Amino acid sequence: MQIDLIDQDRYATSGPPHEQLRWLRSNAPVYRHPGEPAFWAVTRYEDVVHISRHSELFSSSRRLALFDEMPEEQRALQRMMMLNQDPPEHTRRRSLVNRGFTPRTIGALEQHIRDICDDLLDKCSDEADFVTEVAAPLPLYVICELLGAPVSDRDKLFTWSNRMIGAQDPDYADSPEQGSAAAGEVYAYANQLAAQRRAAPRDDIVTKLLQPDNDGETLDENEFDLFVLLLVVAGNETTRNAASGGMLALFEHPEQWERLTADPTLAGTAADEIVRWVSPVNLFRRTATADLELGGQQVKADDKVVVFYASANRDASVFPDADTFDIGRSPNPHIGFGGGGAHFCLGNHLAKLELRILFEQLARRYPGIRQTGPARRLRSLFINGIKELPVRMG
Repeated sequence: MQIDLIDQDRYATSGPPHEQLRWLRSNAPVYRHPGEPAFWAVTRYEDVVHISRHSELFSSSRRLALFDEMPEEQRALQRMMMLNQDPPEHTRRRSLVNRGFTPRTIGALEQHIRDICDDLLDKCSDEADFVTEVAAPLPLYVICELLGAPVSDRDKLFTWSNRMIGAQDPDYADSPEQGSAAAGEVYAYANQLAAQRRAAPRDDIVTKLLQPDNDGETLDENEFDLFVLLLVVAGNETTRNAASGGMLALFEHPEQWERLTADPTLAGTAADEIVRWVSPVNLFRRTATADLELGGQQVKADDKVVVFYASANRDASVFPDADTFDIGRSPNPHIGFGGGGAHFCLGNHLAKLELRILFEQLARRYPGIRQTGPARRLRSLFINGIKELPVRMG
């Protein structure tokens, strides 16, 4: 089989190359993939989890966690972001940020998220774009709530996030430089937000994160700004694309939509199955820190190693009927939020809460929703994204 896991046009037309990934899992689970530089494509669940849980062997910091290569001066700046750190630096930063994402803090948002979902559904036109009218605004409203920012800022956050994630998609950015410029604007926005909270503290996550913890540790200005940058992208793109990809999956599997409308309490297991099926984050990159063996292959120190969550989440050795979309699937040990270890998604509880409430409300209020045109996908091998999904609300 011809293998090309980095053809961005393929992702834009039909999403992750599941046939190729299935073949690799069976025949070459750690595959030397051509590229500049060549890299090891890791496709089996067991190996992806192993890499995720061993930061000392597979670094997020040496060459960063994103697929593309960067010059060292750019990498030095990016290493200030949690995404591109290894323990112990990552451990310190994570412990400071965790204060804003305790299950209790997130659980307290449930009614507010339900109100946001109802408000969005109330405002939907009969003929709607599910992405721009429902899936995208939901996490943006929630992020504004978390940051204590005015809801009117959500359009700015939406534009900035699109430009950063969609740097390879002509609908979102004319060039990668536009993505860098958008990151700079988020950085300045975070700086302004921090200055406001230092002058007038509030009962919100921003104020909490700017205060010292029990050991007197605090985020410095750069650390805080980079956290907001990460929140705007990670807290927005994953939920948004899980929601839109999940709705598309339910259109493509109408019997599952009927199950959900007959019993909206299935929305809890449906949220996990949607994340498994869609895998909103397709891949992350790591760099080997030593010569080692992985999946029968000899990996050298400094080799580029890329884990494919979209593949691991369809691994038949872990998921019975892995290519079946089943909203009642339980247990469901998917790794759509990462394979555990240091970089397990900080906002996984929040994302699942948003998805559960959204699909529960949709099933109750719009059981007749239907797709009225083709979905348009994002040109990106990093995010499994949908740009447009025309629907009639029913």
